[in-house]
Amino acid sequence: TEDGFSLSFQVNHLGHFLLTQLLLERLQSCAPSRVVIVASRAHCAGRLHPDTLGRPPPGPLSAFQDYCDSKLANVLHARELATRLQGTQVTCYAVHPGFVNTELFRHTPLWLKPFFLPLVWLFFREADEGAQTSLHCATQEGLECFSGRYFADCRLQEPWPLARDDRLAQALWEASERLVGL
Repeated sequence: TEDGFSLSFQVNHLGHFLLTQLLLERLQSCAPSRVVIVASRAHCAGRLHPDTLGRPPPGPLSAFQDYCDSKLANVLHARELATRLQGTQVTCYAVHPGFVNTELFRHTPLWLKPFFLPLVWLFFREADEGAQTSLHCATQEGLECFSGRYFADCRLQEPWPLARDDRLAQALWEASERLVGL
């Protein structure tokens, strides 16, 4: 991007991180309130290195790796946000909406689209189905004790081990603050 970050990481993590930071005071004054962060099961393939955060990863599958890294950042963001907001009545949740038929593959090379499009039609959810877990975490009573946790199919799920690393979550937070100028 013109800011010097990879597109997926800036759009999927840094933009949401900054927006959440800018809204925190308001969220706390309106408590109880919730933050729902749309992550992905793709976080399982994520690899984050705070010293190279925001730079496109090397390799032939750079765009896919960048997406996975940004989704790992989403899960870790929810985890660290929950830690920092304990006792404020602001809770947060990372959610996997499922594989949703959106324009996810719009930047896929033309020669790959014939492979992906039939899979999308056969196995991906429609947008209203994909929204269910986000809506669940935004509105369901009694989820407060699960702040910072990861949900899929409207149920609590255990994320990949790297997404449960508190030290990595804190390092990501601190690096994200620097990257967005806070």
